[in-house]
This record gives sequence, C-alpha cells and structure tokens, in this order.
Amino acid sequence: LQMLALLWMTVTVVAGGGPEGAVQFLAVGDWGGVPDPPFATPREVATAAAMGRAATDLGADFVLALGDNFYYEGVQDEWDPRFQETFEEVFTAPGLQGLPWFVLAGNHDHAGNVTAQLAYSHHSPRWHFPHYYYSLRLSLPGTNASARLLVLDTVLLCGGGDDFGVGGAPTGPRDAAAAAAQLAWLRGRLAAARHDRYVLVAGHYPVWSVAEHGPTACLVRLLRPLLRRHRVTAYLCGHDHNLQFLTEGGVGYVVSGAGNFVEGSQHHAGAVPPGSLRFFFGPPASPGGFAHLRLDAQAATVTFLEATGRVLYRVALPPR
Repeated sequence: LQMLALLWMTVTVVAGGGPEGAVQFLAVGDWGGVPDPPFATPREVATAAAMGRAATDLGADFVLALGDNFYYEGVQDEWDPRFQETFEEVFTAPGLQGLPWFVLAGNHDHAGNVTAQLAYSHHSPRWHFPHYYYSLRLSLPGTNASARLLVLDTVLLCGGGDDFGVGGAPTGPRDAAAAAAQLAWLRGRLAAARHDRYVLVAGHYPVWSVAEHGPTACLVRLLRPLLRRHRVTAYLCGHDHNLQFLTEGGVGYVVSGAGNFVEGSQHHAGAVPPGSLRFFFGPPASPGGFAHLRLDAQAATVTFLEATGRVLYRVALPPR
C-alpha cells in the first residue's frame, strides 16, 4: 500500500492491487477504551480481533476510525501512554499489521488535545491524521475509476456534545469562522469530485440515527442538502453506540459506533424520515461490531459484522 504526497490535505490510497479491482476498508467508531487499567474494554479487544479476521478474510486496505478514539477526555499530549494502551497494544491482529488508520476526532477527543492526535501521526507508521478534515482519493485497481472519501470534524462544525448524561446535543461551533471554512472546503471538494464513481463522507456525529443521540440538527441543516445535491454515496459516522443503516434521498447512512460500548435504545425512532431505517443492531450483551466497505466497479458494498465474526447485514449501493 503506497502513500503518495499529502497535497492540499488530499491523500491518495492505492489499493493492494488485488485482482478483483476493489478498494476495501474497515470502519469503526467509538472504540476508545477507558481511562483506567487495562485501558481497553473487553468489547474493544473483541472488536479488534474480529477486525483482524475480517481484514484477512474479506480484505482491507485501511481502517477508518470514526472518532471517540480515547475515552473519556481524549489524550493530553502526543506522548500520552493511551496511544499505546488503547490503540497500538489492542489492534495487534496479523490482519491489521501494516494497515494505515485514517482518523477523525469525536467529541470525547475534543475534550482533550486533538492537536496531540494530529502530532501522533509522526510517531506511528499506521496512524494518519493529517488535519482536522481532509480528503482521501481512492483509485479502484484495474479500472480507470476513482472514489473520494472526505473526512470531516463534525465537532468543529457543530460544537461539542456529551455522550453521557448532561450536555446532550451539540450547541453550535466554538469558532464560527473555522466552521464556515470547513463547510466551504467541503463544498469545493464535493464539486471537484463530480467525476468520481463513489463519494463517501465521514464524520463523528450522525446525520440520521434512531438511537440515544438521534439526528444531529446541525448536520441535517448544513450537511444533508450537500450530500443529496452532490449524490454522495454514503455518510459514515459513529457517536451512537450501535450499528445502523438508513437510506434517504439517495444517500446511504452508515452508523458504526459499536467498537467499545453497545446500546440498544431506539429513543429517536420517530425522528428519522419514515421508512429510512433498514437495519439496527444494539443488543447490550453483544461483544461489539464494525463495518466493512468494498468499492469496486459495480457497487459500494457495506457489510456490518459483529465482533463474533457474524455477518449482520449487507447492502450494495450503486455507482453515482
């Protein structure tokens, strides 16, 4: 897997050149352990092992980390032992060795030092977090087709929120100018991606979710119209601690927030468009889960897996 020049926060990922001509990756959110020994939960450990097996069995070129990388208050600096205890020493399966991780920040990361997570890119060969938001260009091997993955910071866009107890929904960005700059960048990247066969957008907060946090009003207002207008293939997120697939306005919505906690609430079932929810998995006894995405000439296929290895749901999204 080659990494090419980081230009304008765009990274080109060249897939492992498998004969099948696909780019494949794992998407896991809310995986960030706990601040007390052993700094990883049984679910995180089980999910990490299952991700390794999926990378080997299904194939993977990279991992997309959907935020809340370190509970409950992120990291303090780039030398924080949590990088070892909750990341390096947990995701050790052979199938994950050598796979780059592309990282975005969640609200719990913003409770600590996100610039330290950016800086950690210089300490670990597999941790890639070049900027708060950035673009990945994915070339589909054996075809002249390409795909685009736009990685956002929804906390900078919408404001902080608290997962547990008080705080609730994001209350608006701390820096309105920075939020506007990110949105302008996203508009430009979406316009520039008009010839890409697939366009994926990733952030921590959901646009649509039936679970504990439910839809993020700020993203429904700012992001949803852009996703629809630019015929985005799918939006990927975490924040709610379960697995969901929703579809609305031609866009697929993937919630993969079951890397460390699993919650079964469908408290916001009435807050999503009628008929949009196609899949939900959140039994509290489950050992966790994640999503596998495969982009080839024919389809973008999303497979949800439990940490047992069981395939829970699979959906194929058409090229744009």
